[in-house]
Amino acid sequence: MEVTTAALSIPANEEVEIEFFPFFRMYRSGRVERFGGTDKVPPSLDPATGVDSKDVIIDPSTGVFARLYLPPKANDGGKLPILFYIHGGGFCIESAASPIYHRHLNDLSSLTPLIAVSVDYRLAPEHSLPAAYDDSWTAFRWVFSRADPWIAQHGDFGRVFVAGDSAGGNIAHHIALQAAAEGLVIKGMALIHPYFGGSVPVGSEFADSGRMWKFIFPDTEGLDDPRRNPVAEGAPSLAALGCERVLVSVAEKDFLRERGKIYYQTLKESGWRGEMELVETPEANHVFHLLHPETEQAKNKIKLLTDFLKKD
Repeated sequence: MEVTTAALSIPANEEVEIEFFPFFRMYRSGRVERFGGTDKVPPSLDPATGVDSKDVIIDPSTGVFARLYLPPKANDGGKLPILFYIHGGGFCIESAASPIYHRHLNDLSSLTPLIAVSVDYRLAPEHSLPAAYDDSWTAFRWVFSRADPWIAQHGDFGRVFVAGDSAGGNIAHHIALQAAAEGLVIKGMALIHPYFGGSVPVGSEFADSGRMWKFIFPDTEGLDDPRRNPVAEGAPSLAALGCERVLVSVAEKDFLRERGKIYYQTLKESGWRGEMELVETPEANHVFHLLHPETEQAKNKIKLLTDFLKKD
């Protein structure tokens, strides 16, 4: 049977408009197809750790929610540190309900122990940046409202930490800056393989046109937008970070490694008065501890984080 060209034609609105592998493909109809990070699990009482979790709507107008984690230690009556966590995924994929983040936050909550608040911000490209920044900030301020009984009853507001990996690390930096400007006290910040960029390649980076950044952030100031390049000329000084301690974690085989090191060095030279640490994991790739939690390297990474969060 002869197959005609018409039979093979694709409706115009289902032609691919643009694609950014490994994140997403957008069709002319506006439909978005993600290449990963779409699996979700419900909150639950985790049998392995004894950590309980629940989802709480932060902003009914946007549907933004946070997943909260409460460890068994909360029943002892003492106050626990609060970890505000921001997931990665290029601002485009993953969620607070992702299996890898659900497992990760269960582990951190039980091993530290602490109350964790994992924000589920709106994703690009359906919601252009700065939506992810705005949603994360709204959720962070919500924590300080003490609106949730888990946080109000068990949280120690003298030990609030903000952390994130990849794009989440980028957002965490901006949360710490904004918190300082508004007088919200953060004990420490952990940036895990943070995503930063710039107009000039560094280290093992390839020349980057910033095509995806410009697509998901149409109103950006450019490749050296302070939200992308926090050490660019004109960006807010890192000395303004509102926390006492900073951990910057990078991986040897991650192309973002040099950006993390530059961030650390700039912070060191900024006049910021606090305790800082840079840790590089040898022979490791981007967010290896999330993708392969069973490995010895991943277990060491979790210990690094819990030690940072436990320290007085």
